[in-house]
Amino acid sequence: MKLPAIIHSEIIAASRLFSIESLELEFSNGAQRTFERLPKRGREAVIICAVTEDREVVLVREYMAGLHKYELGLPKGRVDEGESLEHAADRELQEEAGFGARNITHLRELSLAPGQMGFSIHSMLALDLYPQSLEGDEPEPLEVVLWPLNRVDELIFSHELSEARSIATLKIAEVALNGGQPATPTLITAG
Repeated sequence: MKLPAIIHSEIIAASRLFSIESLELEFSNGAQRTFERLPKRGREAVIICAVTEDREVVLVREYMAGLHKYELGLPKGRVDEGESLEHAADRELQEEAGFGARNITHLRELSLAPGQMGFSIHSMLALDLYPQSLEGDEPEPLEVVLWPLNRVDELIFSHELSEARSIATLKIAEVALNGGQPATPTLITAG
């Protein structure tokens, strides 16, 4: 399909973290509509499903301002300028959970609400873990919780976890670990 033509676009509101863009569009059939979206801005982001040698998923419990409560989720964060997705995943895992990974695979890119947001995140699978910590930017230490991979469905239906990106990444990683076809892994050199 042919993408609609952008007749006019402008930022109509902005905060420190987000901006709202108004798009006046013309579709190939001549129909014109105005859409509002949160455009993509800034760097890429990663979310990491790290699995221990004992087939446990590494989760972190952290404060979720949007819900004003603590929840379990997968480690995640922004990719620093000049950093690969794999190195960002390894760094975030070290900062948030105290593990490094020697084997990191990019599983796929996820969008949350593509009709309204330009934001996406890259799901990563981290294996061959070892203890390694880096100082992160969280306001308080995160609680690390190891969850048996064979009980992921129980976690998904619990009240401990509600974030769609974590749920999707857990299931995608589970498929990959059970013989799915993820991309070729990138080996990370420790140290």
